[in-house]
Amino acid sequence: MGRFDKLFPLLLIVGCTASGYTTSDASAIDSLEDPAFGTDSGDTDADGDDYVPSEDESDYLALAPAATDQYVFVANPDRDTLSRIAVGTLAVVTVEVGRIPSSVQTTRDHRLVVTLDQGDDAVSVVHAESLDVVALEVRDNMNQLSLSPDGAWAMAWYDPNAESLGSSGGVTSFNEVSFVRTDPATHYPMAVGYDPAGVHWSEDGTRAVVVSDAVLAVVTLGEGDPERTLIPLVEDDADPPVAEEVVLTPDGRYAFVRQRGAEELLLVDLDIGVVDRVAVGTDPTDMDVRADAAYLTVVARSARQLWSYDLANPYSDAEVVDFPVDLPFGSISFTGDGQRAVLYTNASAVAALCFWDVGTTDFDTRSLVKPVASVGLSPEGTTALVFHTRENAPDANPDDPFYNRWALTLMETDNNGENRLLLPTEPSGYTVTDDDRYGYFILDGHDLLEMVSFDTLIPTTVSLPSQPAFIGTFPGLDVAWASQAHDLGRISFYDPETASLDTITGFELNGEIDH
Repeated sequence: MGRFDKLFPLLLIVGCTASGYTTSDASAIDSLEDPAFGTDSGDTDADGDDYVPSEDESDYLALAPAATDQYVFVANPDRDTLSRIAVGTLAVVTVEVGRIPSSVQTTRDHRLVVTLDQGDDAVSVVHAESLDVVALEVRDNMNQLSLSPDGAWAMAWYDPNAESLGSSGGVTSFNEVSFVRTDPATHYPMAVGYDPAGVHWSEDGTRAVVVSDAVLAVVTLGEGDPERTLIPLVEDDADPPVAEEVVLTPDGRYAFVRQRGAEELLLVDLDIGVVDRVAVGTDPTDMDVRADAAYLTVVARSARQLWSYDLANPYSDAEVVDFPVDLPFGSISFTGDGQRAVLYTNASAVAALCFWDVGTTDFDTRSLVKPVASVGLSPEGTTALVFHTRENAPDANPDDPFYNRWALTLMETDNNGENRLLLPTEPSGYTVTDDDRYGYFILDGHDLLEMVSFDTLIPTTVSLPSQPAFIGTFPGLDVAWASQAHDLGRISFYDPETASLDTITGFELNGEIDH
């Protein structure tokens, strides 16, 4: 998620424009205590009672190609292949994997590539340099894949809410997962709680925690077979609250569990299977770990509070800080240096966000041109990309140029500089470089790659040969890649230092570079 900061009477705009965009004049901020900002969505449930939906933590970059410091790996589900494209030379090598590879991921050490091959109910483990492939059958109809931080293990599972590109027609289980040791490639099927929603790995890769609505499956990973322990989260699993979010302590001993609608957090001792409850403010909607992994902070939306827990002493009392304004912020993200956090909501039409100086009661509240859809941060957190909804705030002026339009605000988190951009359509993906210099985003229905400078807040438009589907960057480089829809595969590489664009068309057939 994203991050931010300060309240002041007039928002000054950086006076710049970019091809296809317009900037807006600033207007005075009305009181942020206005009831129009403080109210929630106004939606009602089946009984007619007011409720607010969950915060949306979806990731624009789901199912993107995977990159290492030397290569981009692109799964080609129509041809049952994996293409490796070299950075710099753009040399392409394509190898066969299983049928309908739907996801591709690389290990942190860049040594292995793993694909989920839905058509074969298999996982392919590919060595990045030699492109040797080891295929391994997994359980039927899996459509999600996750790698452990050390890349030693993968887990595949079935998510009924996710797209399935292929189906064997076999049995579909709502309890099974497949653990795969990547080297040597070995499969371990396992039954866990009903409807697994994902897996959380300990940082050292020795423990996996599979999250289901009513159960945590704690899986010990080592040299031998994985060992599973089931820990019930509720006494009555007939209608359990949904476990929306799980965070492990750095040592992997404890798990904090946030359940939808619950008034407490669950604190689970994963070693002995004991479930305790710890106090939290009303309506906890999001939680995030600070960059130093020392504290977990939970947003209590209805209480208008932040609750921070010492992860080294998880049973100690939380530190509680009140919001500076009566706004229903429900999401939090920390900057890369851990010194600040941004608070916002995308569950209510609130045209404001807030930056918090971590560990203090100092906040910087800022008015926005539109409500928030998503927030992205530069790696160090100096710049925020605030993607806005097309929906307007309740008190929006119909004559405002942003009314009923998509928008993006580039915002300095520790200063007042910003640039409000009117977008022709909805953004469909974004990424940032790891040196804190550039961000990139793409737009639905447009053959464009947009680059933004975090130093100047000025965007640059790059024309692409066709509509981009996914974007990404390379570790240690400012170069961006944009994969595009094409019968034989197409990917473009943009270097901001030379303002050059190279495109490979037909990479599924080891295609040539188009300059």
